[in-house]
Amino acid sequence: MSEATEKHSRLSRFGRWLAELLLVFVGVYAAFWLNNYQQHRQDAQRRDQILASLEQEFLKGIESGKIIGAKQERQAAEFRRALDAGEMPPLHPFVFTTDYSPGDIATLLQSGGVELLAVKTLMALRELESVIRWGLSDMQRYEKLSDALIVPNLDQDISFFYDPATKKLRKRFEMYPQALEATVKFAHDLERTKTELVKQIQTERQRNR
Repeated sequence: MSEATEKHSRLSRFGRWLAELLLVFVGVYAAFWLNNYQQHRQDAQRRDQILASLEQEFLKGIESGKIIGAKQERQAAEFRRALDAGEMPPLHPFVFTTDYSPGDIATLLQSGGVELLAVKTLMALRELESVIRWGLSDMQRYEKLSDALIVPNLDQDISFFYDPATKKLRKRFEMYPQALEATVKFAHDLERTKTELVKQIQTERQRNR
């Protein structure tokens, strides 16, 4: 075999080796890209599922909250009107019920929400959680006052709660109209923060499509 032929053979083998190496590289890169693409698609689907679930849940909450809030607002306004008119309206046990669990949002975030959701959406969720926690703290405080001051004395005459001369609530019962008005404020705060959160969720879903 001549030197030229041997050189050509070596170059040919090197070329085939280089081509095989390039083919392996392209194959590995393509597999890596495909895996990333599939993971991205899965993340996008998971993100949209979370956002869609949140959007539906909060829209339902806003609608039901409007109904409950309107009722609470009427009750608070009527009590305040009667109080200001000197009618000495009766006091009732203050009870606030909710199905909110402090772990609800935390569970959502731990299930992948932190990695998948936009920062603005997470901030809006945290804001809602803060409003709920502070609001419930107020409601629980008023419930305890009601349990201590009102519930044990429901069989008392109206003069126990009011000063008959001024027709004003006695000082220790001044918390009652404040409690009614606090429920109205809480309802308004919830509606506002939920509405802002839904807008942010809708913006994120639209951007990801």
